[in-house]
Amino acid sequence: MVNERKMLYAGSWYPIKEKHIVEYLPEKREKEDIISCVVPHAGWIYSGRTAGKVFSRIKRGDVFIIISPNHNGLGSSSSIMCMGSWETPLGHVKIETPLAEMILQKSEVLIADPVAHSREHAIEVQLPFIKYLFPEAKIVPITMYDYDVEVCKEIASAISLSVTEYTKKENKKIILVASSDMTHYEPQENAEKKDNLALDKILNLDGEGLLKVVSEKHITMCGSGPVATVLFASVSLGAKKAYLVEYTTSGKVSGDYESVVGYAGVIIK
Repeated sequence: MVNERKMLYAGSWYPIKEKHIVEYLPEKREKEDIISCVVPHAGWIYSGRTAGKVFSRIKRGDVFIIISPNHNGLGSSSSIMCMGSWETPLGHVKIETPLAEMILQKSEVLIADPVAHSREHAIEVQLPFIKYLFPEAKIVPITMYDYDVEVCKEIASAISLSVTEYTKKENKKIILVASSDMTHYEPQENAEKKDNLALDKILNLDGEGLLKVVSEKHITMCGSGPVATVLFASVSLGAKKAYLVEYTTSGKVSGDYESVVGYAGVIIK
């Protein structure tokens, strides 16, 4: 398949078999009409249930614009994939090419660059949830390395303008997804304190405040740029409130509370 992004982390970061994927979803799934969400992207053993609780609350999702960090620095600092599909254990998830190209055209910083997505896990680990819960859904994958506030605002503007224009022509529900983990490798108490500072800004839909507090308090939140971008875009699209679905850390699984990674799931409406 042309422009097929092969799955790289199935069987290690997340399960291959459907019956094991379902185990990470809650039995009761109350549905909501949302604009966007924040989900973690670690190995599912640590953060999968938090992500599953978020995705399971989405009432309808026809296209998911997923914005993630570029952890390894490959390719362009702000990149989008406009064509092809991503492989998952449950089948391929196609890219919504017309919307992706519209976002690209409206942005001066995004570059169509599959290389930036070639090894990145932070989008791939979300796809089994999306494919299982929304079998016909498509995606628009975006990765970011430059978290400058103006870059985040620029990408957010391209997204919000495109979503508004696209939904006027197409009867499709578009969900924005920010893929991010919180504080990395600090004692549980420190991680919780720092993450509460970041979450306060997220829950108040304050993208600029989030970037500022992450910088000033040295919060090792890997996806602050993607989250800020989603916050800026969500506000433009009419978001009024956000709430925390769950906060947890790796320590609750590993038993090591001296060096944890934080994970948060947030719904934005």
